[in-house]
Amino acid sequence: MPEPTLAGLTTLRLGGPAGSYVAAPDADALVAAVSAADAAGEPVLLVGGGSNLVVADEGFAGTVVHLTGGGVEVVDDGCGVVSVTVAAGEPWDDLVARAVAEGWTGVEALSGIPGTTGATPVQNVGAYGQEVAQTVARVRVWDRVLKGQRTFTAAECGFGYRHSRFKADPGRHLVLDVTFELHPGDLSAPVAYAELARTLGVEVGERAPLADVRAAVLGLRRGKGMVLDAADHDTWSAGSFFTNPFVEPDRVPEGAPSYAQPDGRVKTSAAWLIEHAGFGKGYGLDRPDARVSLSTKHTLALTNRGGARTTELLDLAREVRDGVRDRFEIGLVNEPVLVGATL
Repeated sequence: MPEPTLAGLTTLRLGGPAGSYVAAPDADALVAAVSAADAAGEPVLLVGGGSNLVVADEGFAGTVVHLTGGGVEVVDDGCGVVSVTVAAGEPWDDLVARAVAEGWTGVEALSGIPGTTGATPVQNVGAYGQEVAQTVARVRVWDRVLKGQRTFTAAECGFGYRHSRFKADPGRHLVLDVTFELHPGDLSAPVAYAELARTLGVEVGERAPLADVRAAVLGLRRGKGMVLDAADHDTWSAGSFFTNPFVEPDRVPEGAPSYAQPDGRVKTSAAWLIEHAGFGKGYGLDRPDARVSLSTKHTLALTNRGGARTTELLDLAREVRDGVRDRFEIGLVNEPVLVGATL
């Protein structure tokens, strides 16, 4: 039986064959598979939900280890903190749905994000005013250099905007599980994102029922093609392809959104830059036999319209990146991990 292609394991539905494939349903299987590959000198690619990967058409010549579950452990101390330890392979949105159903506050605005829980601290996943860094208590990993388990507290994870110590040292740490500290209650954490607050009919900083926040976030994400749907090619993507850039205040284009940062720089909007550089929603669809395009719902998503190749997607990414640089002299950085490919 041939090994699966990476296209079948990624939300972009792109990528060539795996050299070899191992399913890892728990932490022990994960460590065993990676340790065996390391001992044999084979490269390893970890795949969870595949929502943050852009894999080359040539595929990956080493061992693909696919995380496929592992379980959830809950400890309620009865003093206002619920400790939830989640195996790396557990789907992230399943955890968020359970948190909302159980009345655990702190991750409700992160509804609808694809992928596995183990990936969330690596990227410091965030949306609609929340980041996992706000609720992570500790991350247990297998250190491939020291060949042993380590546990990092939140303060030791080096969290920043879409960043962590794990992302800074790629490949070294295999996330085995993540422990979150959530708080019991019917109301959300203070709503920190203006668009979400408007949708909920509350002011920024106010709280809303957990279920209402989840429903509102899912609605907003669906409207941007950011909730997976096999019938909707706008969701055949890796989510937001570029991160929002941080620049000096005098480099923000007139009219662009700007958010002051503690270091004196300003965060601006990659989506605004892309649109105002001439790349609107659906850009590329008017080309003959178009197989890739910007999403028709959201300019930050590059999408596979069916039958595409990774090279086509990366050509579009370069066109957008270079167009923004030429128009505004601001560089965009890709958010997804590129495997066997470069921009």
